[in-house]
Parts: sequence; structure tokens; C-alpha cells
Amino acid sequence: MNLALEGGGAHGAFTWGVLDRLLEDDDLEIGWLSGTSAGAVNATALAAGLAEGGAQGARAKLRAVWEAVAKVGLPDLIRLNPMLAGFARSPAMQHVASLFSPYDFNPLGFDPFRKLLEAHIDFTLLRTTPGPELLVAATDVATGRPRLFRRREITVQSVLASACLPTIHHAVTIDGTAYWDGGFSANPDLVTLARESPVNDTLIVKLTGVERGVPTTSREISSRISHITFYQPMIRDVEVITATRALYSRWSRGAKPSDAKLARHRFHLIDAGRFTGALAPETKGKPDLELLTYLYGAGRSETEKWLARAKGDVGVRDTVDLARTFLEPRAASAADTPRSPPEAAA
Repeated sequence: MNLALEGGGAHGAFTWGVLDRLLEDDDLEIGWLSGTSAGAVNATALAAGLAEGGAQGARAKLRAVWEAVAKVGLPDLIRLNPMLAGFARSPAMQHVASLFSPYDFNPLGFDPFRKLLEAHIDFTLLRTTPGPELLVAATDVATGRPRLFRRREITVQSVLASACLPTIHHAVTIDGTAYWDGGFSANPDLVTLARESPVNDTLIVKLTGVERGVPTTSREISSRISHITFYQPMIRDVEVITATRALYSRWSRGAKPSDAKLARHRFHLIDAGRFTGALAPETKGKPDLELLTYLYGAGRSETEKWLARAKGDVGVRDTVDLARTFLEPRAASAADTPRSPPEAAA
């Protein structure tokens, strides 16, 4: 079964829980991995762990990476400038930080996440060892188009590019091309995955919750803009899949092989929305241990339910209505009740 892993910062710990539980199931074989931002980190750690020590190696690798994330945290623009470190707790200075770019506050491009990845992922072994194909998405700054890095070309730069939020990090340059977060263009890629993978089932791990109501405060508006921006690539891919299926159902004889494969591909879903939807938006950038542990446990629990409900349908039929879930989210989420997060994570 392929895995398509959405980005979402610290909320990616939910995906860690999903992967950890899937790796306990000897009946499921991991196919291709498509991931963006936090999803790219999870996909890369999973592939690297499998290369080093099979399923148990992958579980250990994912845990090591996320525990390291909890210790390092995500960069703060003020903390990256020693001259301003003393003001880091000041709300006024946090507002000032939002008016400047990482090139102002962090001119040397210091990124502790690079050291974390280099310490835990053997990229040479990953590139040279057979295993699940990787599709790590980044966004070309010049064109806005997605760039999918394959397993044979994965480096620490590829993963950093996929997770490069331009308000926090310098653009990541690879072979002369500057890249930003893959969430702007493929979050994650579904179409290439379904068309090219020899495996005909894909499990999507969705982190983004459904937003309700009209935002009115500056904070709410900013959060909604971010939500819309990073959710659009997923909607676009689902629209392509839905349209291809509709055409194939009418004119299957004249369909191109790649379109026929896309139309027949089976999709499944584990949705974190009722957990992440109850969290404050800024928790994506605050990976404290309590939050990560909560989301990891939620991911394992939801996967346990999914396995009991849908495992027997893998290889047989879809277990999610993509159009209803992604294109008509209010209908799909009407029965969902947000779970209350730990007090410290709210």
C-alpha cells in the first residue's frame, strides 16, 4: 500500500503514530511514499529506517527523529539572532519579527533542523539501498511548480526544501534552483503517485481539519489564508482524479494507460482533522513533547480503528469517497466532533 503524507509542522506527529501502528502489521507491505514538509520528514525517516533495520528499524527511526524535534523545536526568528534573544518572550518583539524576513533576522541561514536530519538519516544509504520509492515535494520559487525528488536523488537539501517555510527559512537552493515548502504546490502529490506506482492502493494521511465560520480577527484571517493556501494542492489533485474517473467511466476504451491507471486506483484515508482542528493554529510551530505525544497516540488510535474497519478492503475497493471528503468537506465532516487537546497544547 502506498502512503501519501500531508504536511502540517508539529501536527505531523499524528502521522508518526499512524506509521508506527502500520509497521506493527505484518500483513501490510509499504509501497511508494509521497510526502510534503512534515510528511516528507516522516516519509524519509520511514524509508531510511526500513533500509537500516526493516519495520523495527523504521519505528525506531521515526521515534528518534520526533523525539529530537521535541528537543530542538522549530526556529524562532528572534532566537536566531543572538542580539535579540533577550526579547524573545516579548509580544511586542514577536510582532516586530513578523515585519522582517529570515534574511534580516538570520542572515547566515542557521537551521538546527539540518543538523537534526543529518544526525538521524543516512542519506547515502537511503539513496543506494533498494526500498520504497520516494516522492518528496518542493516548490520552485521562480515558477510555483512542484518538484518531486525521487529516492535516488534524496539529500538533506531535498527534505529541507520540502519543509522550507519562507517566513522562517532561507530558500533552499539545489542545482541552482531555489525552493520553498512543497505545500504550496503538492501537499502531497497524489496524481503522480497513482499513475506511476505499481501498487494500486494509496492510504492518505490527512492532517488539515475543516475550517468553519468566517474569520474576523487578524489572527483568524492569517490562519485561514494559510489553510486555504496549503489545502489547495490536495483539492486540485482530487479534482483531477475525480474528472479522470468520470471520463474513464464513459470512454474507457480510448483512455491513455496512465489515465486508466489513475481512474482505477483505490484510495483510503486516515483523517486527523478532529484532533488537529481542536488545536490552536500556532501549535504547528510549537512541537513540545506533550503535544507530540498526544498526536502520536491519536494517530495510533485512529489507525487501529482504520485497520479493523478497512484493512480487508485494501486491494479490493476504495474506502473513502474522495470527492465528498475533499470537495464537499462540510458534508463529510458533519458528524465529526473535535477532540479536546491537552491543555498545554491548546
